[in-house]
Amino acid sequence: MKYIPLSIPNFIGKEKEYVLDAVESTWVSTGGSYIIRFEEEISKYLNIEKAVAVQSGTAGLHLGLKLLGVNPGDEVIVPTLTFIAAVNPVKYLCAEPIFMDCDDSLNIDINKLEEFLKNNCELTKEGLKNKNTGRIIKAIVVVHIFGNMADMESLMNIAEKYNLKVIEDATEALGTKYTEGKYNGKFAGTIGNIGVYSFNGNKIITTGGGGMLVARDIKIAEKAKYLSTQSKDDSLYYIHNEIGYNYRMTNLQAALGVAQLEQLEKFIEIKTKNYKLYKELISEIDGLRLLNFGQNTRPNYWFYSLFIENDKISRDELLKKLKEKGIETRPIWYLNHLQKPFEKNYAYKIKKAKYYWEKVLNIPCSTNLTEEDVKFVVEKIKKSII
Repeated sequence: MKYIPLSIPNFIGKEKEYVLDAVESTWVSTGGSYIIRFEEEISKYLNIEKAVAVQSGTAGLHLGLKLLGVNPGDEVIVPTLTFIAAVNPVKYLCAEPIFMDCDDSLNIDINKLEEFLKNNCELTKEGLKNKNTGRIIKAIVVVHIFGNMADMESLMNIAEKYNLKVIEDATEALGTKYTEGKYNGKFAGTIGNIGVYSFNGNKIITTGGGGMLVARDIKIAEKAKYLSTQSKDDSLYYIHNEIGYNYRMTNLQAALGVAQLEQLEKFIEIKTKNYKLYKELISEIDGLRLLNFGQNTRPNYWFYSLFIENDKISRDELLKKLKEKGIETRPIWYLNHLQKPFEKNYAYKIKKAKYYWEKVLNIPCSTNLTEEDVKFVVEKIKKSII
């Protein structure tokens, strides 16, 4: 039986050459030329001054929140509809998340965010105070869901108005950028105070594991590198003046990343082509449609979200039928404000997130997906709902 996975890596470039070169150099751990090269080439691609290679996107988010001044007892605004890794680092710092709803793009609902800040918070000399809890809200984590850019212009205006720091979780959005407006040409992850990318195995490019942190302020990026390498002040005599972390990417991972980055624009072309073909074919099936990506952007089209309007079949029934036909699909993450570790945290008017969680199924989107594969998937979807 033919099997089509949801999202797998695509090694069509110099991955083997670079990784073997790193092995032969014996620099396989958290030092080596490929780490520096990967950072430099990511910086060049994103048109920024400095990038810091880290162990994972989660590690980058943890460092980012810490560097933006989130302290124990503070609060951080996060979306409920996202992978839990965007939320867990808030707890690492003994701070508390406040959960926000999504809009029809699946990204954070800007209108509800502003409504919450206006009606529930007040600016004080200590910062923005949550009138319900008495805690200071330090930052917003905005996630560009499935590579779809959130409304950063509105979000940054709100952040400035309420004196909030912004960390962009661009772990799914490497390559997504604005093509019009105030941030024309700016990539996801380079607009807020800090941006974080992930190179997990299912991302548009992969290092197996690993991530990258970028910052508008180069001093913050430099401090992130310092903290990620165990806050080493003297590498010979092992002097450490701050608590640090073992968060540095390995040279082997970076070698893979350099080769993958060389293919990124090609991968985006493939993702775009397959998305458009899916969209055209699925539009002919009553009760189903692919969710759109934002206007005024060039998305990376990382994941394709099938919206099930058809009452004849549920999300889970369709998932099961497609699995039986050799097609791997995935529901959206379970909403974070309902997760056991966050049950007691405040969630503001969550409605659309629950609606989309029940109705959306992610369908195969690998960059090695052929036109024949796309047609095969759609045909099996069609037969599953008849």
